[in-house]
Amino acid sequence: MCTNHTTILEKPEGQADLTPEQQEFSDRLLTIANHGAVSLMISVGHRTGLFDALNDGESVTSEQLAAKAGLDERYVREWLGAMATGGIVEIDAARDSFRLPPDGACFLGREAALGNMAGMFQFIPVLGNVEDRIVDCFRTGGGVPYEAYDRFHECMAEESDGTVVAALEDHILPLAPGIEAKLEAGIEVADIGCGSGHALNRLAALYPASRFTGYDLCEETVIAATEEAARLGLGNVRFEKQDATLLEGEELFDLIFTFDAVHDQAQPATVLAHIRRLLKQDGVYLMQDIDAATGIANNLDKPMAPFIYTISCLHCMTVSLAQGGVGLGAAWGAELAEAMLKEAGFGGIALHRLPHDMMNLYFVCRP
Repeated sequence: MCTNHTTILEKPEGQADLTPEQQEFSDRLLTIANHGAVSLMISVGHRTGLFDALNDGESVTSEQLAAKAGLDERYVREWLGAMATGGIVEIDAARDSFRLPPDGACFLGREAALGNMAGMFQFIPVLGNVEDRIVDCFRTGGGVPYEAYDRFHECMAEESDGTVVAALEDHILPLAPGIEAKLEAGIEVADIGCGSGHALNRLAALYPASRFTGYDLCEETVIAATEEAARLGLGNVRFEKQDATLLEGEELFDLIFTFDAVHDQAQPATVLAHIRRLLKQDGVYLMQDIDAATGIANNLDKPMAPFIYTISCLHCMTVSLAQGGVGLGAAWGAELAEAMLKEAGFGGIALHRLPHDMMNLYFVCRP
């Protein structure tokens, strides 16, 4: 019989020793618990700007860091305790000061040289807020709707800024040779499931001769995207609240994007069929979606697999089920994605991975 992990620290009299396998498994659970706690605190450090304040590599006391970030010292001191014991920041015990080492500063903070990884840790507390409702779904079925999630769209927009918006010119558009010249000349472009519209607004600014339309199911994201376009003075982009399963028209667009959107849909096969119908015969559909295999056994060695399945269970799958959908899930996988694209009528499908984006695949599809 497995013993409670607290007995590892002090074994009650008469209790048998743990086997090496039991000890290893118990140690692993304790490590997971600690890593989960540090994940929450990394999110706090990102949202409060603490990593930004530490990014210069200087060694600071809790008082100095609190003053630098404009925060309450007592909270900063406790946060530093988690960061130091969690191996994120270094501590100088003699001076009671703390430092984010250069190798850490490359990945933490909004000015991180190799990309800010702290933002993705926000998803842990955001998804934790719906845990009770997800537990109910385990018992009764159904799903949790989009509107139940606080800050999810904000977090997704921030994530998209790093993986999509920043990479559009140098990495993503070149996947479809010739498309940049067409954008410069002027074409019709759609982004289905456009979220807060950062990517489409960026393209509209880059290519004023082209016309851009963004569709999203959520009113709040459409409002945010429209307001951003107005602030930027963009007259060649518009956003529309629209259920992607109800899109109408034929051969309207020369280029269609979906960024991390298809697997969330209630009826993804229907959406892909609509995209094929909306695309002109010489057009391009570029789909970004999660880098996974369709079978769980083939994802065991993927470094982000637990994160992907967790986000899927607590968001992607359940929001689809909440709409009476199929609940495809984030880890639908490259094999099923390619099969569904072919079923939708796409003949030429090229699969790409980009060095800056460890989470996603890029499918370039033509009729």
